[in-house]
Amino acid sequence: MWKREKNSTAIRRRSKTPGVMITQYSASLPEGKSTPDFQCKPVPVTIPEGKLAVFRAVVTGDPKPDVSWRRAKGTITDKEKFQRKFDESTGEHILEVMTATESDTYKCSAVNEYGKAVCTTTLSVIDGKFFLYFFLHKFLCFSKEERAGGENDEKFWDALLNAERKDYEHICKENGITDLHLILKKLEEKKKQRGQINNGPLQNESGLYPGFPAVAQINISNQKLNQAGTEEDLLLMEFKRRFYRNNLGCSAVATLIYNHVFAVSNVDFVIKIQEINVEEADNALFECVLTHPLPQITWMRKGLILEDGEKYSITVSEHKLIHRLMIKDCKKTDKGIYSAVAGITSCSAWLVVEDHKSGGKKTIHKTTLAGGLQKDLEIVAKEQQLKNQEEMEKILEAIKVKQAAEKVRNGKTLKINGEYCNGTDQHLRTEDKSSEEDIRVGALEDQWSAKEGAEKNCVFFSDPGVHFIWGLSDVDAIINETAELTCKLSSDDYEGAWFRDGKKISSDDIFFITKDGPIHKLVIIKCAEDHSGKYRFEADGRKTEAMVNVKDPPRFNPEDLCAFTEPLAIKVGHNAIFKVQFVGHQPIKIQWFRDGDDLQDDSSAKIENSAGHSRLLLSRCQRKDMGEIKIKLKNEHGFTEALSKLLVLDKPSPPQGPAEVTESSASCIEFKWRPPKDDGGSPVISYMLERQQVGRNTWKKIGEMKGGPTYRDTDVDRGRRYCYRIRAVTTEGISEAMETDDMQAGTFALPGPPTPPQVISTFHDCINLSWSPPSNTGGSRILGYVLEKRKKGSNLWSVVNAADELIKGLKYAVRDVVEGIEYEFKVSAVNLSGAGESSNPSEFAFARDPKIRPKFTKRMKNFMVVKAGNSVRITVNFEASPRPEIVWLKDNVLVSKRVTVSNSDCSSQLLIPISERSDSGVYSILVKNLVGQETSSTEIRVTDDPKPPGLVELEENVPGTVTVMWEPSPDEKRDDRLHYTVSKLDSSKRTWTPVADRLFNNRFTVCNIVHGREYHFRVFAKNDMGISEPSESPTWGTEKKKGGFDCDLRCAPTFIVPLKLHTATRGYECYMSCAVKGNPSPHITWYRNHVSLNTDTNYYISNTCGVCSLAILSVGPKDRGEYTVIAENSLGRAECSTFLSVRGEWGMGTHSVTLRGLILIFLFCLSFRLNKLRTSVIR
Repeated sequence: MWKREKNSTAIRRRSKTPGVMITQYSASLPEGKSTPDFQCKPVPVTIPEGKLAVFRAVVTGDPKPDVSWRRAKGTITDKEKFQRKFDESTGEHILEVMTATESDTYKCSAVNEYGKAVCTTTLSVIDGKFFLYFFLHKFLCFSKEERAGGENDEKFWDALLNAERKDYEHICKENGITDLHLILKKLEEKKKQRGQINNGPLQNESGLYPGFPAVAQINISNQKLNQAGTEEDLLLMEFKRRFYRNNLGCSAVATLIYNHVFAVSNVDFVIKIQEINVEEADNALFECVLTHPLPQITWMRKGLILEDGEKYSITVSEHKLIHRLMIKDCKKTDKGIYSAVAGITSCSAWLVVEDHKSGGKKTIHKTTLAGGLQKDLEIVAKEQQLKNQEEMEKILEAIKVKQAAEKVRNGKTLKINGEYCNGTDQHLRTEDKSSEEDIRVGALEDQWSAKEGAEKNCVFFSDPGVHFIWGLSDVDAIINETAELTCKLSSDDYEGAWFRDGKKISSDDIFFITKDGPIHKLVIIKCAEDHSGKYRFEADGRKTEAMVNVKDPPRFNPEDLCAFTEPLAIKVGHNAIFKVQFVGHQPIKIQWFRDGDDLQDDSSAKIENSAGHSRLLLSRCQRKDMGEIKIKLKNEHGFTEALSKLLVLDKPSPPQGPAEVTESSASCIEFKWRPPKDDGGSPVISYMLERQQVGRNTWKKIGEMKGGPTYRDTDVDRGRRYCYRIRAVTTEGISEAMETDDMQAGTFALPGPPTPPQVISTFHDCINLSWSPPSNTGGSRILGYVLEKRKKGSNLWSVVNAADELIKGLKYAVRDVVEGIEYEFKVSAVNLSGAGESSNPSEFAFARDPKIRPKFTKRMKNFMVVKAGNSVRITVNFEASPRPEIVWLKDNVLVSKRVTVSNSDCSSQLLIPISERSDSGVYSILVKNLVGQETSSTEIRVTDDPKPPGLVELEENVPGTVTVMWEPSPDEKRDDRLHYTVSKLDSSKRTWTPVADRLFNNRFTVCNIVHGREYHFRVFAKNDMGISEPSESPTWGTEKKKGGFDCDLRCAPTFIVPLKLHTATRGYECYMSCAVKGNPSPHITWYRNHVSLNTDTNYYISNTCGVCSLAILSVGPKDRGEYTVIAENSLGRAECSTFLSVRGEWGMGTHSVTLRGLILIFLFCLSFRLNKLRTSVIR
């Protein structure tokens, strides 16, 4: 076996063969040598349960690589089950799985001294009687020897030419021919040669299952549903006979094909996995929902397949739509991209592992889901499940209709649900309906079973009966707990029966059987080991099966677990005992951990285990032994963990020194220290102090001092030295003493110099300073500071503050300065001993204002409305240094003399005593100094109450409406914000009602005018100040009587306002309208592509006084087309049309055409395969 050398550099690269990863051990290879590679890698295999599976691989490389095989779910050391071979003639390395019982992932590795190549493949095991590919291949494929023998036998062809159609199958069976389709093609050609065919050649449509060989031919084209040929009938008969020989129900077959053909090739994600941010030591959960059920998907990270185990938990829901991956106890190394692979579709998301915020180790591991995942996955999965079921029911119904239509066309008598019908006298109305169904590939025409009748030309069909909406799913149950099996039928009229390992079961003390409509449920009340097995439910000849696996994983006793998780606190030197009881299948592996380290039997730890009990004894525990205690139980059925915490209590360690003297005077000594480094697991309550005068042998107890680590001793004599002992006190005891250095009371020591003063800011009458305290306080507290100043060029220092007025803080504002003069400053600290050394002088500073760019502290309003005659006042606050120049502008021109401007150091005010309309405009202020400038503007509108509009007139253009027109207000030209409001007075209500507001034109059309009523209208002008007096209209609705003759007002419908062309964006609303008149009132009908829309609830249609409208709330591709409005009454008919275009109508419809695209590919590929087979037969 080749081995990689230590300290070598590895280079990883991908092979030209997809799915192969090559690792090169060295940077360069000798001439003529190469790393291993796969010329042909093993392909995935799908077989029935219990059959032989074979993987083949061809490898290259010099020297010749060694090939090894591994699998994910165990080893391959069992030679009776796994056999490895090498075929020298072909160079193939072969792995044979003799009796495959479970799906698994296999890895093949090729290694030589220069590198290794690795690839993976999968083995999928399906229940034998539901193995579609194997069945269809056996059903429709035949060997070359069978073809040769049958096709060259002239007696065989003569028998077929002279026989009736119903005897074809029997003749083919006697001659060993299984491919009826190819034989029928050849038979049609021979009939043509002998002139036996009067009709034209039959047209067939073909297709190919995605991912499957060309082993099935079923006519699924919508245009060919009414052209059932001889070969199709015989193919269908053979197909049904073999299905029923294997006891497969129609629904089961259709469901099988749908799930294993369409689902695998066309599977997609309804909800994809999302990015997760998780704290370290928590669990992360990825979730996704599929469009079609799959028993398992592949989870990957960094190109490696993840497997269910202690680190990863992979689960799938009962309906096989929801798949989950949980990463347990996340660490920084788990960060990365995780992928879910379902068939040929995949999705990926990041896992981000963040630091634990609270610090320390976690005792509870919470599970974090994706933050953007808000939907209920179970609800989404149920909706998808119902959608799949509806598609299946459409497929079965379409096949049923097609079968009936074919038999009626051939003149045969049908018996459907107990009623007879004759094909020559009566046609099935559902035939046209079936042509509208989009029949999927492989939806087998097995919905009815064919039986041979007594009459020659009579075929009988049985009722399709019941089928399963969803079947049973495998259940992993826990011993002594309940387990449920549930299935749903398509009807609630069937009782059904339950079986376990072939024996019928009924409700008793062990099993509880219920039926809720079409849902049937079996509950195992208390699971035992002998309850494992295969359970089956049967109803009306249909059946569904599932396995119940009763497992016995390790489980803690709940009471013991509750007591175990409580932290255990003991005193130092004592023993700690952790014990817990559990149950589970033996043998159980028991492990104890402390802070993640495995504990073994030694002098300090002793572990005692029995069948259902484990005990950990930690002897003579010390403070270093405290931490997290964990027990882990594991058997072949699973594992479990429990966490606890050990606290070891002890007396505290001594306080930490050295002690720091904060004040020393003739009357007191004040000092402080640091708390103990280890408080022994309990907080410090107080400190015990003792004092010794230097030169004496005795210690005086001061007492117990509560509070922080500080003490002020006032019982001292000036000049004497003292030493102190300090002990920390907790609930666990008193620490050892910490002894301080000697401390002298009343020492004459002056403080050191503070830091030089720093100039914070300067003004013409003030200079602001700051400094830091001295590092040496002289052994006593600082009482204050003395500040001095000196002019530049002078030797005389003068005190700023008086001697009896010390500066208490570290800042001071010096106001005794002359503008334009430079000053420097120094400061000295004062303690109990006196004033100390002065600091170094500060830098020179001018007593002048700083240079500040103008900045507004309070800006003006953007817009102001003032009534004419009132005053206008604008105030602006700003900061600027030196004092700025201020300019006011109106519309970029200096303000007039009517305007009064008042300025100060930090503000400016503009005043107009009596405003006029001419004062309206934009007012700006410019503040400018040496540093810069700033500007601000506001708009002032001086206006007055508006004048009313002019004469109001009324006009009728459309029956049922009135157009109100008025002359503009005199203020309209000089006030661009002036608008109008219209109110209406109805004679039936006698109250004024607003009908329009914010009108900027001089007319408005009022709708819903009722004939026979009187109406009055008022028009108001409005602006920013208020509303004008109204202008009233003449009375509308008074009928004028005309004498001498009668007038006929009836007329045919005519469109006053026609429809316009519309272009709408997909997903948005669209509104169409037109106006029509006629007497009597015409009846309005809307059409789209000549189809009436008046009863279609997807469109909102209204007709108000001749204004006809149609609204589409959400435009889709189906709404595209020609729209027509037809108005009809007794005198005539009028029509108006338009066309609606939809933008982006193909952009979002890719999913809707995917299935049709697959079907077209199916038809083309299968046609090509059949033509090829026909050519080979002819040759």
